[in-house]
Amino acid sequence: MFPFAKFPGVDPILSPEMKSTGEVMGVGSTFAEAFHKAVLGSNEKLPNGGRAFISVRDTDKSHLAKIGRDLTALGFELVGTSGTQRELEAAGIACKRVNKVTEGRPHIVDMLKNGEISLIINTTEGKQAQQDSFSIRRSALQGKVYYTTTISGAEAVCLALRAEPTETVRRLQDLHKEIV
Repeated sequence: MFPFAKFPGVDPILSPEMKSTGEVMGVGSTFAEAFHKAVLGSNEKLPNGGRAFISVRDTDKSHLAKIGRDLTALGFELVGTSGTQRELEAAGIACKRVNKVTEGRPHIVDMLKNGEISLIINTTEGKQAQQDSFSIRRSALQGKVYYTTTISGAEAVCLALRAEPTETVRRLQDLHKEIV
């Protein structure tokens, strides 16, 4: 159930040194539940709808249709940069085009500053895309907009949003007892 291994002499209880790294852990009966709890534990919040901005590198475009369908089913309106928008539209998924930062105004950072975006999925490749990504990340941080930079992160967000919210607390000590 959980990827714990039994190591002789290793205490399964987190030590203060491990807690001070700033990392969080979510524990749940499903990956979706655990991911959602980890997001909450990092003082973030997944949006329940609104407008999602998607811009992915070419190597990630094969995953776009599934993510686009999931987000649309969850109540999101999609906006994307030109290549991402074309790919989603070709798959029959509604998506409005938004300018990249270098393509002139209005662009994605303007939308973020205006509070028009509630979720960002942005994978980058190349120097210019990484520079654009910096200003997007900074604006997302200032506006408290949830941001993921990987396709697996986008898939995890969709799973967590589809899952039933739970407030069940599972102690590590109890989990350890289950695997011993």
